Amino acid sequence: MHHDESNAIISSAPRTGSTPSLVYASSLTEDVFYIFGNTGDNISNIKLVRLPTVPDYRGSLTFIEGNRHVPFDIARVYYLYDIPHTATRGGHAHKELHQLIIAVSGSFDVFIDNGREQRTVRLDKPNVGLLLCSKTWRELENFSSGSVCVVLASIPYEESDYYRDYRDFIRSLK
Repeated sequence: MHHDESNAIISSAPRTGSTPSLVYASSLTEDVFYIFGNTGDNISNIKLVRLPTVPDYRGSLTFIEGNRHVPFDIARVYYLYDIPHTATRGGHAHKELHQLIIAVSGSFDVFIDNGREQRTVRLDKPNVGLLLCSKTWRELENFSSGSVCVVLASIPYEESDYYRDYRDFIRSLK
């Protein structure tokens, strides 16, 4: 267990069995890769998404449009930076919020748990995002030096939307 900024106790997700398989964003060969398989419901699938990129001799440009490249209106954008390599961010799930997580610089791992399966995804390309649906536990870790994590969220910040204790999260799935 550890504490967040408000000093509330947060229970981390136990890593079950062997180390969860590691999926690399840089190895994405299709436009979409389903982390736990395709359930047929666009919003409830956890997936890596290749974002549109315009290459140019001056540098590349990647863009994201709500309800086009992500299946929701973008209500909030935030970013994480200056993160020590040993730090862990996240450590929660959301009741309603959906989000796209992107490593716009550097790399980091996202441990995800849907209550049945666990995976670790290495985000290491600025034109590939990890689309997470609600009721998905996430922990961000192993940040490279200079990494920047950008998150696009479907709803504004609302503390009541969070499961900050893993046991509460698991109970909500039953």
